[in-house]
Amino acid sequence: MRIIKIKRQTKIEKRFSIKMGELTTKVTYIKKHFLGLPIKTVHKYRETYYGEVKSCEDCMPLA
Repeated sequence: MRIIKIKRQTKIEKRFSIKMGELTTKVTYIKKHFLGLPIKTVHKYRETYYGEVKSCEDCMPLA
């Protein structure tokens, strides 16, 4: 059994961008797990409608 694992999880989230307004997109989180418990988010990115991969820093989540 591994003690530290790296897992990737994709969620559908609503985000807001200044140029596009409100958009629903797939956001992928890469997290580090220790004994099955998430410790830290290593990276998160989103996929655009055209298949491009972008960072989530340029748009904010809607609450």
